[in-house]
Amino acid sequence: MTRVIESIIMSTVPTNNGPASKNTLNSDVEVKGTLKFSGELTFDGKLDGDINSEGTLNLGDNAVIKGTIDVGSVVVRGKITGNVIAKEKIDIKAKTELFGDVRAAKLVIEEGVTFVGKSEVNPNKVSATPVPSRGEAPKVATPVKPPGL
Repeated sequence: MTRVIESIIMSTVPTNNGPASKNTLNSDVEVKGTLKFSGELTFDGKLDGDINSEGTLNLGDNAVIKGTIDVGSVVVRGKITGNVIAKEKIDIKAKTELFGDVRAAKLVIEEGVTFVGKSEVNPNKVSATPVPSRGEAPKVATPVKPPGL
């Protein structure tokens, strides 16, 4: 049975025995809305919306995402339709289907990935330029004629 969740905010809480716990949403979860979390999240379900976090996102093989992913770092699997932005690293694993632009300080793409989009890798500054939305026409400079021609 699939559970539909309108929006979800998750946060990891340090335990007495050590670091923050890890959150997991399995393949039977379907989310419509924005998914926010802190710490680490493994997501293997369906999402129609955005993911925002300073933490680490691990997408599973069954993950289906339609929206923007903006996180600290991400391991990408499954099928993603939307832009992926990471402050640190994007690691796209084999068999992943990614239809959107990516921007990160570090980018790893394994063999066997389907990637349709643009990439911007800037180790010094990730937020250099915003990634245009899908369907937005690229801006083209108009040539200027020098005076007297």
